[in-house]
Amino acid sequence: MTETPLQARKGRGAVGNPAGRFERERALLEDDGWGSLEDWADEPSPRTTVMPDTSRSVITRNDSPDLGFDLSCNPYRGCEHGCVYCYARPSHGFLGLSSGLDFETKLFAKHDAPAQFRKELAAPSYVCDLIVVGVNTDCYQPIERGLRLTRGLLEVALEARQPLGIVTKSALILRDLDILRPMAELGLVKVSVSVTTLDATIARTLEPRAAAPHRRLATIKALAEAGVPTGVNVAPIIPGLTDHEIEPIVNAAAEHGARRASYTLLRLPYEIKDLFSDWLDAHVPDRAARVLALVRETRGGKLYRSSFDQRMHGKGVYADMIRQRMILARRRFGMALQTIPLRTDLFRRPSLDRRQLELL
Repeated sequence: MTETPLQARKGRGAVGNPAGRFERERALLEDDGWGSLEDWADEPSPRTTVMPDTSRSVITRNDSPDLGFDLSCNPYRGCEHGCVYCYARPSHGFLGLSSGLDFETKLFAKHDAPAQFRKELAAPSYVCDLIVVGVNTDCYQPIERGLRLTRGLLEVALEARQPLGIVTKSALILRDLDILRPMAELGLVKVSVSVTTLDATIARTLEPRAAAPHRRLATIKALAEAGVPTGVNVAPIIPGLTDHEIEPIVNAAAEHGARRASYTLLRLPYEIKDLFSDWLDAHVPDRAARVLALVRETRGGKLYRSSFDQRMHGKGVYADMIRQRMILARRRFGMALQTIPLRTDLFRRPSLDRRQLELL
């Protein structure tokens, strides 16, 4: 595994590819006197590859007290959006890969996700509850356009009357309005669109392959007009970089039809601390020291604390100020904090025999 020098790559979020935390060895590039580092920097950005994910289950359970759900479903591992702050990046370490460029270029797809989803919903032991799709990596990242795994999950959910929550920052979700609209009419779906910044210049390097800020607002509007309950997730709020945009984001989302607003504070677990620091040095070096100092202020002097009472919103004076600003912004722009309850009483176990469905 080779660590890259601090060289931003067009269309990629991470500026490096450090060895995963489980690797025993790591290699560093060193200039041999013949301009080798310059030659490496001129190489094209690594291409995206997609490999099969052979996980035996598609529904994941958690017991985290700071999450508003117990079940989730993620058809993809890794994410081509390339958001440098993504808390899911360290999960690539379990695959022997880097949380840097590997995470956004070496992707894994659960090609049988819709079929496995059907099987797990049909199991006699399954008790209907909200399932959140895309909570780890974006279920509408670019490869979904061709693979259509998320769409397959929605088709099964509509058939089974299974309630879903969807988290995304992609306009591709509008492709599936033909399924989302009838699910919304039955009270079976809600969507949260993440908006980190309204500044296109920052977004272009911070989350390079996600939808542009104006496209996300347009997505909120289209979903709302289709009757799909939609909210905005101001996430992550980055102290010293995007925190001044809390009110403008909530206001813009409300004007486009969002019904609720939530937020998370920047999380930097494991290798993300170094990846984010490298990104700051590469793209906003004049603000790097202040941003990291403010992050430490919200995390008890460290860059990250994983305790359930701190990891989502932080602690301290600065974190409390952000919390109060969000409360006031919700009131000012008519937003709700409470989540929209979805129906579980309509659930019906899906058939495992597709031939029976053709006779109905």
